[in-house]
Amino acid sequence: MSILAINEQLLRAIGVGVAVVRASDLQFVFHNGPFREWFGTPDNGSTLSDVLSDLDPKELEDVKQSGLRYSVELQIKPKRRTLIFAVTVSLASGLSEQVLIVECQNITRIRELESMIDSYSTMVERNTRELEREKERVERLLLNLMPRAVYEEFKTFGVVTPQLYQQVSVVMLDFVGFTDFAAKTDPTVTLSELNDIFTAFDRIVEQFGCERIKTIGDAYLAVSGMPDPTPDHATAVAHCAVRFLRYLERRNESHPHKWQARIGLGMGAAVGSVVGIQKYVYDVFGPAVNIASRLQVFANPMNIVAPEEMKYALIDEFQVSDLGCVDIKGMGEMDLINVTSGLSMPQSSRSF
Repeated sequence: MSILAINEQLLRAIGVGVAVVRASDLQFVFHNGPFREWFGTPDNGSTLSDVLSDLDPKELEDVKQSGLRYSVELQIKPKRRTLIFAVTVSLASGLSEQVLIVECQNITRIRELESMIDSYSTMVERNTRELEREKERVERLLLNLMPRAVYEEFKTFGVVTPQLYQQVSVVMLDFVGFTDFAAKTDPTVTLSELNDIFTAFDRIVEQFGCERIKTIGDAYLAVSGMPDPTPDHATAVAHCAVRFLRYLERRNESHPHKWQARIGLGMGAAVGSVVGIQKYVYDVFGPAVNIASRLQVFANPMNIVAPEEMKYALIDEFQVSDLGCVDIKGMGEMDLINVTSGLSMPQSSRSF
């Protein structure tokens, strides 16, 4: 078998369509099996431009003149399916007559795979964005249940270690006559009223760097000094208490129901931790919470009562008057003070 016959056999065997055309008139000299399978058998006298009409004549002329390769992707649709080919045209030199070598490779599958990869990438990106949005929603929900520092600990370790805070202050508010109001009023109206008021309280608490812990029915509990230590925790909760009452006074001027509230302040130790394993709730308990809870009972409507030990922490910014000694259940006798609006403007706000 001659070398020429061997070369032709090799060209027929490979999965690349190959054709040889004269450079002068672009008529075919040779074409292998894959080329004929894809583009049909060229008729006698037909040219490369007749078979591959999408080839750019100017680019072919440049190949003949400069010898540079011309590469292009062509699409044909022999039946229902569109096939994509990578076509390269190069000039063969050193022969008696200049010829152009046309190499065609079916890259349809490659492009389909690329399209599938792009589709999967788009789907993955979309799912990733949805997961990010879901993560943000979960984070916002958890931040409504616990302070950010506690949330960060929970996110990192999966648990929250109970911590004892030696000096924190607590403000607890309870509405007067709420039980009767709730019994006589449409539940949606009651809920709307509480939601409106507690939303305003949340803003006040945030303004003074305190942390809303929870609401229990009509009771509202916030702390200062935990989980991050705050030296002016006593004045922070007192400012919150004064602003709570001021807000209610102004709200009562334009709303049919006139809300009255009692407020108790407490100062001392408290423990903070996440309670529960299914419905996570960040809760605080300890002497400071108990004092605030018990003292709000001794406050007259729209008044604030605090233990005397908070007096020297508040006296520079609030009007403080002695209420005397009171026997408190479970705590014994305790000197109480009444706290009214501040003598000076509140300090600049802080936030967690």
